Amino acid sequence: MPSGQREGTVSIPLTPTRSDLYWRRIFNKYDKDNDGRISYVELKGIIESREYDHDLPDNVVDKIMSLADRDQSGYLDFAEFVEMMHNPDLKAVFGHFVARYIHSIIPHRGPVDTTVQSHSKSIFTYTDGTYEEEYSCWPPAICMILISIIEIVLFCYDASHGKTDATGPIAQIFIYNPHKRQEAWRFLTYMLVHVGVVHLLVNLLVQLFLGVPLEMVHRWWRVMLVYLAGVAAGSLATSLTDPKVYLAGASGGVYALVAAHIATIIMNWAEMEFAIIQLLVFLLLATVDIGTAVYDRYWRHLQQNIGYVAHLAGAVAGLLVGIGVLRNLEKRKWEKRLWWAAVVLYFSLMIIGVLANIFWKTHFQ
Repeated sequence: MPSGQREGTVSIPLTPTRSDLYWRRIFNKYDKDNDGRISYVELKGIIESREYDHDLPDNVVDKIMSLADRDQSGYLDFAEFVEMMHNPDLKAVFGHFVARYIHSIIPHRGPVDTTVQSHSKSIFTYTDGTYEEEYSCWPPAICMILISIIEIVLFCYDASHGKTDATGPIAQIFIYNPHKRQEAWRFLTYMLVHVGVVHLLVNLLVQLFLGVPLEMVHRWWRVMLVYLAGVAAGSLATSLTDPKVYLAGASGGVYALVAAHIATIIMNWAEMEFAIIQLLVFLLLATVDIGTAVYDRYWRHLQQNIGYVAHLAGAVAGLLVGIGVLRNLEKRKWEKRLWWAAVVLYFSLMIIGVLANIFWKTHFQ
């Protein structure tokens, strides 16, 4: 090490006095053939487990092996392995791996900060990408709560006038009316209008149970963008597929929150516990709802006052905008491509919807 250079330090979740046991557990995990040595292939497996997506050049692995293999045997014994993990020049490669391994063997721990420092300055910062650890009560998750309060107040105002079927004075101002498309606010404010107590309660329960947890991780403004995107997409899609239908209720935003959970599962797959179970649950709910709508409308020929198109459009918007704006705890190359695809697709669909509504208003009304 050059003179005057301070040895880099790294904070890891454990610095136990029983360090041999700690490092031995990691060493044994990657000593696949149990011969007490880490081979070149096994070392490459360790590095690629850091999720570089297998695009780390072989010459980089060669340099790491040459740095760590003190006796030039072509293998790393336990002492060389421990020295490699503490080597400040290699912390950029192994710091995150160590933190992730600790998470896999020690449940219910606090957040991990693995920061590599050199010359008293931080040069690399890694977060232990555990989605559940990102939940925070500060700032308070009040966005969905405030929206819910507004919906309750407006519903009660109309109810005080004896109107709970979306025909009250507030509802007449805010409901989406296909004959008043020039009043653009209706494409959003219909979310504040509800047809009956049951309709209101269902939307309130779902948006609170889904929205508040999202806010606790992704913060209120991101969740608000997703919610409003679903509301707008729901009204635009309905205005084109059912051009004479009135629209009331927050279902577009609610389904956007459902799809946003799917988006955050996709973008934080490796950081979430039980990701596959969560994804299957949300996909099952969406499939049942869409399947029921198609069956009732095209097989049973039922006429229902349920905006299934708004549900579907809200879900699509929630998925696309969720990928675009919700926090991605650990970015990977394919996720960046997915991000651009989602953003471009969402804005393309919204522009088409707006232009189609202008065309409809000009030529058919």
